[in-house]
Amino acid sequence: MGAGTVNFTNQFLIAMPGMVGDTFAGSVIYLCEHTDKGALGLVINKPIDITLRHLFEKVELSLEREDLAALPVYFGGPVQTERGFVLHEKLDGEGGHYSSTLQIPGGLEMTTSKDVLEALSSGAGPKKLLVTLGYAGWAPGQLEDEMGRNSWINVDAAPDIIFDTPVEQRYDKALSLLGIDAFMLSQDAGHA
Repeated sequence: MGAGTVNFTNQFLIAMPGMVGDTFAGSVIYLCEHTDKGALGLVINKPIDITLRHLFEKVELSLEREDLAALPVYFGGPVQTERGFVLHEKLDGEGGHYSSTLQIPGGLEMTTSKDVLEALSSGAGPKKLLVTLGYAGWAPGQLEDEMGRNSWINVDAAPDIIFDTPVEQRYDKALSLLGIDAFMLSQDAGHA
């Protein structure tokens, strides 16, 4: 990233109300990576009707953790929707990490390798996690352009919204980090 560029890593991107009929309408995205090569994030508030137990069956693993079995899998974004992404708390101690883990500076970790599912299936692995199919991706400069057009509002991410807040409250909770309510946002971008 060059001087003077903004980095949205470890932030929430909250879709502005004007984004109707769009894939991302009403979305809250946790941004895992933002570099001069583009950006990658996971939608955290769009459950699909697959449970973790069902997902584990599809990859031929049993799920020993009953606390996770009924949790939904989420639509993470329109890119690589057949691929799983596990957003989870940072792991310390447990002998480290999985073969493909992105450590998000100041934030969480995102693992795409099957070994995290294998750890979970045996009752180990991260305690707090969110599993998505697919991710949201932006080409170089695309996210900055969308921010400039008021498509998104951003705020530092709060893990409790991802892991502990009921899904239907995540959008409003993310906005409340900015001290605003959804009704305060205009459908129209601020053009006089």
